[in-house]
Amino acid sequence: MKFTTKQIEETARKIIRDNSGGIRFNALVAEVLAIASETPRNTIRGSIWNLDAKYSDEIEKPSRGVFAPANIAAVVDRSPKIKLSEESFYEPFADFLKTELGEATEAVRFGGAGLHSKWGTPDVIGIYKPLASDRIKFPGEIISAEIKTDPMQPIVAFGQAIAYRLFSSRTYIAMPATISETDRERLDALCMQFGIGFVLFDLDVEHPNFKILARAQRFSPDMFYVNEFAESLYKHNKEVFNKLFA
Repeated sequence: MKFTTKQIEETARKIIRDNSGGIRFNALVAEVLAIASETPRNTIRGSIWNLDAKYSDEIEKPSRGVFAPANIAAVVDRSPKIKLSEESFYEPFADFLKTELGEATEAVRFGGAGLHSKWGTPDVIGIYKPLASDRIKFPGEIISAEIKTDPMQPIVAFGQAIAYRLFSSRTYIAMPATISETDRERLDALCMQFGIGFVLFDLDVEHPNFKILARAQRFSPDMFYVNEFAESLYKHNKEVFNKLFA
């Protein structure tokens, strides 16, 4: 069916109302096109690109290329109905870091308040170090990861990941795929700016389906804090320390 401009706008407005966490422009165009299949794509694009200006009391653009219901996207509760512990995803992410990303020679679950420091207790710790077969050896690199199952905590995750940069060569943030488009857009921009790796995953312990959005960049950590972290880890858990650094 071929829609008029008015029908296109009404359809798009309804779709936006149904996506309280926001919807990207191209996704909005695709959904309208699926309903009005005989309407030219360019006609749809031209009819909805400025809906936030036409219906400012109803629609807003919380970030670039994202439409959301006005005054709703910022407060909507996107937490899972059934709370899943972050600890459930530590081991799967450690395996993902080691086997799929290939950025760690060894990786272990850690988390909690093991080191009794809000500055230095990553959920997952990895080490990238030379193998016995490597002809050219290199210094080991610590990889740290912060995992959140609450999609409403991107700022907390970012702050913790930044703190890990004191002693880590690379850091990662893993957030549930239920994170709103607005928060995802802003967190992605921050991760790109500060060189932090960004991963999304499904809140399914058996099949988390980790998806890499941005790989972490390598930085030179402060060796004072590297040794402070290593000493704390050694005192707290010699088995983990030896697995990573021996």
